[in-house]
Amino acid sequence: MAPRLQAEHDLAPAELSAFEEHLNGDNRRVTGRDDDHALVFALRDEKGHAVGAAAGYSWAGIAELKLMWVDEAYRGLGHGRKLLDAFVAEAAARGSLRIWVSTHDFQAPGLYEKAGFARMAEFSGWPEGHSNIILCKTIGSR
Repeated sequence: MAPRLQAEHDLAPAELSAFEEHLNGDNRRVTGRDDDHALVFALRDEKGHAVGAAAGYSWAGIAELKLMWVDEAYRGLGHGRKLLDAFVAEAAARGSLRIWVSTHDFQAPGLYEKAGFARMAEFSGWPEGHSNIILCKTIGSR
């Protein structure tokens, strides 16, 4: 019997993670690189609640910052830069040569540019009326 296609927009996080691990396994086999690791820093308040995060991964000589967020009450105080600097330092310590990030024009492209990231691409109309900006920071060479 052939598999059937169905919409599952509320797929359980565990099942989605399993699909991601299958993809990562395929990537490891094709590249011969199995050095992929999560790279995450959290900013916590005095009660231990998460009020910010820089999250991504390192793999095969690169790192990608997939999520950067600071609670509105803590913005403008340098916390975003602290998270970013910690992420960059850890990526460098792991031997990453470049760090990639995608951000929207209404988010934090200026933060990344001030930290030495260069714009590599800009996609207008993503979302409509705005742009998605891809930036890269070179942090080492082999």
